[in-house]
Amino acid sequence: MPSSVQRKRIRKTPEARRAEIVETAARVALTEGLECVTLRRIADELAVRPGLISHYFPSAEDLVAEAFSVAATGELDALLPADRPDGTPTQYLARYFTLSAGEAYDDISRLWINARHLSRYRPVLRDRVSAQELASDDRIEGLIREGVERGEFRTDDPRAAAIHILVVLDGLGSHANTDRSDLPEAVARMAVTTAERELGLAYGTLTEVALPVGWTEAKGPGGSGEPDGGEEPEAPEPPESSESSETG
Repeated sequence: MPSSVQRKRIRKTPEARRAEIVETAARVALTEGLECVTLRRIADELAVRPGLISHYFPSAEDLVAEAFSVAATGELDALLPADRPDGTPTQYLARYFTLSAGEAYDDISRLWINARHLSRYRPVLRDRVSAQELASDDRIEGLIREGVERGEFRTDDPRAAAIHILVVLDGLGSHANTDRSDLPEAVARMAVTTAERELGLAYGTLTEVALPVGWTEAKGPGGSGEPDGGEEPEAPEPPESSESSETG
């Protein structure tokens, strides 16, 4: 005889639901572009009504900007963690270049191209792009200052050195939509060469330094996509109205 006991529906907390929306939007942005981040599209991805998405993000512009920020922050944390207790500045910088040169980061390069273009017309996104550029500058500068303090790097202006390095990386990343398989070695390693020159390092230092096992296996931005392992406490969710703004 079948049981008449029905499983109690578990609702997500507002914090968990918002995080789920943003993570989904970031994934769509990385794989398909920011233009595809609309309230309806994210609702379809999560199998909910658009009104639930608009409860957390009344404007699609806000969701687009948040999706970019999450993806860009994930990239930065994967390439160069803020906390670096297990290696030297030289090793962390070498790891940074190794990871950023891999095909796994082509999606984030394309996203940056996409975001910079759209930010010309979208003030909310423009502010987020500026904030993420500043965060990258700060993170690289901090690593360089640490290296100078430890005697590994030599530069009188860590900020300028950081910006030089990032400008070259951005230039190389702007070709993410084209075939780069036949690039001359001098061009392919241009960012590394710039860093070695700016930091007083011998040519080859950042490509020959030994890295701990597993260091270059960091996850790319966008997360693992694995489902949650446990149930969330019951919490009220807003009604899933069918009304939504689709200005994304």
